[in-house]
Amino acid sequence: MENTPAKIVYRFGEGVYLNITNRCPNLCAFCIKTKWKMDFHGNNLNLSGNEPTAAAVVAALDKELSKAPFKEVVFCGYGEPTMRLDVLLFVAQTLKGWMAQAKYPPFKIRLNTNGLGNLINHKNIVPSLVKVVDQVNVSLNAADAQTWQKLVRPEPEYQNGYEDVIEFIRSCVEAGFERVVASCVDKTGADPAAVKQIAEKAGAVFYLRSFLDATH
Repeated sequence: MENTPAKIVYRFGEGVYLNITNRCPNLCAFCIKTKWKMDFHGNNLNLSGNEPTAAAVVAALDKELSKAPFKEVVFCGYGEPTMRLDVLLFVAQTLKGWMAQAKYPPFKIRLNTNGLGNLINHKNIVPSLVKVVDQVNVSLNAADAQTWQKLVRPEPEYQNGYEDVIEFIRSCVEAGFERVVASCVDKTGADPAAVKQIAEKAGAVFYLRSFLDATH
């Protein structure tokens, strides 16, 4: 896999996924990027520190989208997309432009995130996101701060970020995204029923994600 060029655009199901960074402030106990050695179903997602420019992402996207049908474009690689907010927004705006031109059949733009984007960027990023992103999936993962810290293992400056994740979910709901999902990974020690209650109280749709092991 080390000899295979890293993918910045890859397919999964009916989506086209964007791997724009490998950086993340969390080191989740259940994260598959270490267990799967930066591979995802035959796609090498190890950027080795060489993060793609916005122009490179757009060029790779344009090439990939013309190959086969798709229903959504998803910012979700082996890293936290909001670590590269400017690239995310530029690419999403480009996609919106293509949609307006009917360059491709209608599709949705989705962001998968750990919900720490406001802390990462030291500002409220929701107003910018809602202009160019249709759906947001937030990894909530726990029903209390202590369990969250144990499971997502955040870097020191994000240790107290649990409430910020919940507030990010609330803000996304209030901003009017087409769909806001808050998820929890099964079989991690978290209480899915309790996480579901918190997600729905914040106005989000709850999604229980399957725990993925070292085989794939």
